[in-house]
Amino acid sequence: MKKQRRILALALASIMIFAFAFTGCTTKTTSDSDKTQQGNTGDPTQIAEKNATPAPTPSPSPTPKPEVKSPKVKAIYLTGWTAGNPAKIQQIVNLSKTTELNAVVIDIKDDDGKVGYETAISEVREIGGWEKKYDVDKAIKTLHENNIYVIGRLVCFKDPILAQKKPEVAYKSKNGGVWKDQNGKPWVNPMSKETWEYIWKIAREAKEKGFDEIQFDYVRFCNDGDTKLMDFGPDFDPNTKSDTIAEFLNKSYTEIHDKLGIPLTADVFGIAAVSSGDDKIIGQNWEKLAKEVDYMCPMVYPSHYANVRQNGVGQGINGVTFGKPDLEPYNVIYQTLLAGKKRLANVEHKAKIRPYLQAFTAPWLGAGYYQKYGTEQVKQQIKAVYDAGYEEWILWDPNNNYPAEYFEAKK
Repeated sequence: MKKQRRILALALASIMIFAFAFTGCTTKTTSDSDKTQQGNTGDPTQIAEKNATPAPTPSPSPTPKPEVKSPKVKAIYLTGWTAGNPAKIQQIVNLSKTTELNAVVIDIKDDDGKVGYETAISEVREIGGWEKKYDVDKAIKTLHENNIYVIGRLVCFKDPILAQKKPEVAYKSKNGGVWKDQNGKPWVNPMSKETWEYIWKIAREAKEKGFDEIQFDYVRFCNDGDTKLMDFGPDFDPNTKSDTIAEFLNKSYTEIHDKLGIPLTADVFGIAAVSSGDDKIIGQNWEKLAKEVDYMCPMVYPSHYANVRQNGVGQGINGVTFGKPDLEPYNVIYQTLLAGKKRLANVEHKAKIRPYLQAFTAPWLGAGYYQKYGTEQVKQQIKAVYDAGYEEWILWDPNNNYPAEYFEAKK
């Protein structure tokens, strides 16, 4: 029995040795170099795959632009000094809890040329271009904790500090040296690309500080003084002023809206919505600007339109002539916004309209040509905005006095 088992085991072993010798090539482990040397041998499907032209590597998808949102703004303007007063900020917080007020505009850099808080930007620090008017981090934190949208107002080309410290970016005078306005202050030339970069750096830091939106003011050529003495060179064409402003806003849109992910707004004269006559003077063209920003904020203050005492005619707006515009706040705002809406009706544009309204009194117009602005006048202007088909507005009072009666109670 044992002998039979040994014979059977030897037979099985012989069979296994024979099978291994016959199939050895199929059990060999193949290295990467061996695969290369084997060439076109093996399975036809594998050969076809090897000889096929490799599919091109797909290009990476472009980085999606951030979605930029803002609320339907019902706002007031604050100076840096007001933002630095805790009691004032608390008043605003209280107003926001009981009324429709949901946003504020605070100066980042005012027309004094100074950033209103301590900045880390070397270019600003080197020229003394800042003054601590408020603690920006504390102010924005308090406002955000109370669901208040914070817009940063950044004055662009009225910057006497930058123009004085760097005369190469300022307007030149035909009399030699730097041109100055009626108050003896130099302005920055909007054609200066160096100034554009300066503005963008301030905007970037403001975004880091927590501002929800950047609002450009004085985004224009200067008309305050003897502009005939400005020297732009022999080949300068005044027809290109509006192109310069539009180009600046176009590139700013990339730097602020696209890269930072926050809205870009531009303050413009109210007359820009009514007439194109100032294009060659200040460079604000209603249609061109509307293509380059998220919001246009026309300053439709009735006191800023011409009256009959000033020019013997008054101000024509949308076919209506106003001899004393300051006395007719509702119709001045209404007709201005309708005129602007007509001009944009057939023009491709992205800007929404968010007007600045007058919350101050203008006694400099003279007796009979102005009135005291209070709750009634403010509410008339707000109604005009709504009647013209718009939903947002900002109140402007340089003294930052905004009684609760100006606003509708929170619903």
